[in-house]
Amino acid sequence: MQHLDHDRLVFLALGESEAANGESTHLDTCAHCRLEMETLQQVAGLGAETQGLADLPDPPEHVWQGITAEIRAAEGLPSLTHRQQVDDRSAGATPPPGPAGTGTPPGPAGTGTAGRSRGRRRGGWSRWAATAATAAAAAAIGVLGTVAVLGSDEPTPAPTQAVVASAPLAAYGSTPPTAEGDARVFQNGQLHLHVANLPRVPGYYEVWLINPTTMQMFSVGTLGGGSDALLPLPPNVDLRSYSVVDVSAEQYDNKPAHSGDSLLRGTLTG
Repeated sequence: MQHLDHDRLVFLALGESEAANGESTHLDTCAHCRLEMETLQQVAGLGAETQGLADLPDPPEHVWQGITAEIRAAEGLPSLTHRQQVDDRSAGATPPPGPAGTGTPPGPAGTGTAGRSRGRRRGGWSRWAATAATAAAAAAIGVLGTVAVLGSDEPTPAPTQAVVASAPLAAYGSTPPTAEGDARVFQNGQLHLHVANLPRVPGYYEVWLINPTTMQMFSVGTLGGGSDALLPLPPNVDLRSYSVVDVSAEQYDNKPAHSGDSLLRGTLTG
């Protein structure tokens, strides 16, 4: 059975093109191409789901090392030509006999060397497809692993550090009164936040330090979807002046200034 080219399946999986009648019929009847198509669609879906994420840190080095290892492992996988022959034998198909003493099935009639070249090229595409799919899946897993760490609803254990300042965070303005949290500044210059019952927003949550006298402020960082975050503070920050911790709701509008929509606030004390 002649399978659909891998690059054609990629275009179909990405929605860049619609399947022709013959292609649709083939996908309905060929389990191999249908499985490859579904795998590519899953990888494309994972990539689409992560496009709206912002301000995530780079994945740790071990993620990239894992991707490299998976690619190298995929390069050693048998080609599609070999796997298809195995599948055909498992399904009861008998390969046509090759020339006496060779044990190798001949190419299509009249093709000679050209038929063997197409077989090698098909095998090359399969190896490349396995490598690319493995790399894409590993990268997606690495990104989703980073998101899972930042966005998990499970509390992240705070590191054992001396606390130099802390503040309870209470609902501010029109925020539902059930929203709450607390902030702690550790001796190593990191701000740990624990929040609960924040209202859902179409954008994201951002953390600020505010000088209540001048109302000057600066952003410390953003919260993920989880309840805990650990954010580094500038080494020269004066917590006696910038003593108010503020959590705001922000939009994806490329505007670095505070939106004016504060959800939680609290004053640090030492």
